[in-house]
Amino acid sequence: MATHPFRIANFRSYWLSRLSGTIAQTALAIVIGWQVYGLARETMDVRQAAFLLGMIGAAQFVPLFLLTPVTGLVADSVDRRWIVRATTAVIALVAAFLGVLTWLGELTLPALFFAAVVIGVVRAFTGPAYSALAPNLVPRESLPTAIAISSIAWQVGSIAGPSVGGLLYAIHPDVAYATITGLFVLALATMFLIGPVPQPPAQTDKHPLTRILDGFQYVRNNRLVLATITLDLFVVLLAGATALLPIYARDILHVGAQGLGVLAAGMGIGAAVTAVWFSVRPMDSNVGTKMLIAVVVFAVAVLTFGLSTSFPLSLAALIVAGGADMVSVYVRQSLIQLHTPDEMRGRVSAVSQLTISASNELGEAESGLMASLLGPVGAVAFGGIAAIVVTLLWARLFPELRAARTFDPPDMLQIEPQHGEAKP
Repeated sequence: MATHPFRIANFRSYWLSRLSGTIAQTALAIVIGWQVYGLARETMDVRQAAFLLGMIGAAQFVPLFLLTPVTGLVADSVDRRWIVRATTAVIALVAAFLGVLTWLGELTLPALFFAAVVIGVVRAFTGPAYSALAPNLVPRESLPTAIAISSIAWQVGSIAGPSVGGLLYAIHPDVAYATITGLFVLALATMFLIGPVPQPPAQTDKHPLTRILDGFQYVRNNRLVLATITLDLFVVLLAGATALLPIYARDILHVGAQGLGVLAAGMGIGAAVTAVWFSVRPMDSNVGTKMLIAVVVFAVAVLTFGLSTSFPLSLAALIVAGGADMVSVYVRQSLIQLHTPDEMRGRVSAVSQLTISASNELGEAESGLMASLLGPVGAVAFGGIAAIVVTLLWARLFPELRAARTFDPPDMLQIEPQHGEAKP
């Protein structure tokens, strides 16, 4: 019987760190978005402000795109715990910096964009290290459950973070920034509780550039990994609606900062419920087909949100979208982690993060651009329809997705993760 991840002390510390860090990060994102849109609307109309709001995503994506080849190699060469510790400390300082500027009344759009760039750099290093660290903390047979539980931390953070950011900002911006900074400090402290974990041996016989290219080559040659990564890239790139939430909250649904926090938590609510289900009842059959169905449901839910002018319907659509997205995340991450050797997980995770960031941050830029051309409703509706088309196309181009029955790779040649704990 597989060991439950929560019975492993290192994983418990990892989970707590991810939970508090995610709450802080998503709260910070919603506050930055609200402040950018608010400052922009002082001198711009809705479409111009929407474009500027989308550029916040681009500011985070560019450094991540440029650094990804290096960050994956770093995650496979340096103690992954220290990478997360260092980056968490930096983002805590960024939050404190914005908090001080807000308190002094000196906050400007350039300062917010500078912070977005630094956040992009931080995430470029944190993502691969976090993803590659988790499989080292649990035995192989516990990994799908660990992924579901880890996703609970992320999704609960996604629920609490925007609500914390929106509601505390409505009370006072200083309170919001003080809380966010404190949560980052808590994430840093709990990361220090993780004891030593095995690091894969460095491939000293290969040039670093060769090792970087090996990661991209592995993804390109493994069609199942390639299909799951690229499907997420294009669907979320097209159907991402979160960047436009401040516009919907302020100018379409008219629910203000508090309503923005509730809307931003909607996808997290659906995803968290789904993740809890998978932590108790892990998926074990027809995983590829279920992922494809879930992606279509996600796109339809986003389309519904885009066309809705009712706050309850909009919230319900986001909850459904979050639940469907969690199915996709669960299947995708399980397949990637279990189909990738440990000594290459950092580089493959970096490639995966690049596509995720492209779909999220670059998707925010795309949403802002499309909203400036079609209006926010037209942009979201177009993205939802396009995402459905892409999913049907990927199901045909990559039959490996429909053929994936379980998470186990057929050759079973992957290295057993070492978790540093005695098995029961």
